[in-house]
Amino acid sequence: MVDFNIETVKDAYSLLSNIVRKTSLNKSPYLSGKNEIYIKLENLQLTGSFKLRGAYYKISKLSDSDKEKGVIACSAGNHAQGVALAAHKNNIKSTIFIPATAPLSKIEATKSYGAEIRLIDGVYDDAYIEAAKYQNETGSKFIHPFDDLEVISGQGTIALEILEQLSDVDAVVVPIGGGGLISGVAAVIKTLKPDCKVYGVQAENAASMYESIKNKERTKLNLVNTFADGTAVKYPGELTFELCNKYVDEIFTVSESEIASAILALMEKEKTVAEGAGALPVAACMFDKIPLKNKKIVCIISGGNIDFKILSNVLTRALLKNGRFSNMTVDLLDQPGELNKLTSAILGTGANILEIVRNYTLKDIPLNKCSLNVMLETRNKEHLEELKKTLQINGFNATFDS
Repeated sequence: MVDFNIETVKDAYSLLSNIVRKTSLNKSPYLSGKNEIYIKLENLQLTGSFKLRGAYYKISKLSDSDKEKGVIACSAGNHAQGVALAAHKNNIKSTIFIPATAPLSKIEATKSYGAEIRLIDGVYDDAYIEAAKYQNETGSKFIHPFDDLEVISGQGTIALEILEQLSDVDAVVVPIGGGGLISGVAAVIKTLKPDCKVYGVQAENAASMYESIKNKERTKLNLVNTFADGTAVKYPGELTFELCNKYVDEIFTVSESEIASAILALMEKEKTVAEGAGALPVAACMFDKIPLKNKKIVCIISGGNIDFKILSNVLTRALLKNGRFSNMTVDLLDQPGELNKLTSAILGTGANILEIVRNYTLKDIPLNKCSLNVMLETRNKEHLEELKKTLQINGFNATFDS
């Protein structure tokens, strides 16, 4: 049984007071609807995520002999940066094992803190295996990204900040990968304010903790496949599973498109950049997963280290889901005036034509017709439906990818 002690979190809070930022807690008028939504901006933390809290506290508690041997970590990027910076500030050598699929921006940022990088094919779990081998060979201290009580206690300092910033909070929504963040947050919240709900959120394609709680035992996934790389963990920790089982009220899952929509909403409405993992709580609120009404809810935006190549695809996915961008295929009579009729019908609804491409390669349409691919911009789903009806009324046979 896990021996969690709130005093350890308070010790971490004191130690970290001059190391980490006390990040803002902002009310979001846009996200607020049936509930009053606040966002805890850990994406603005040093290194761009909450991970510095747990990593620094753990490293600060190492013995002098352990510090001399150096530290090892494995991470998709955020924990790596936290360990690298904490080791640098404590004049300790760090070796970081990172999945080769991690965003290049996270890899380069980790290097910038002076760490030695080892890229490993696969996901977090594969990097962990290699890190464990290296630890046995060198005797360096392994800094676990989530399954360690001192790391968990460091992450739990976020909950102390939330309770200071919003004492009448009704619920806290937390992203889950291996479970270190939610374990610390939930244990603190339930100890100091037991009536406050704590909900976890995972990507539906990487829902290892969700499946574990449902199955009442730690469950290892065969595959994880999500652009929320910070939560791409096949197998939750022993400590974190026990703490989640004890303190977390419920866990929900969200789709890749829902995560993308949350990232877009945070950028457009809150002027803040979240990575996939960081947007999970907002996605859960936006798509009505949280079973509350008229309550004050805090969403922890755990990180903002998103690769900008991925961001472009994410925003396109979000625009498609929200009905603001679509790709239409339409067959026209191949004669003068038909294209003008089509564009007039589209523009008459207030939609915007981004691109028109004639497809010459189709063999299954009559010779007197042509096929067009049209990229369109609309205001929302209702506007897109209005466009579809207008085209149908005007006799155009159109299909949409969105």
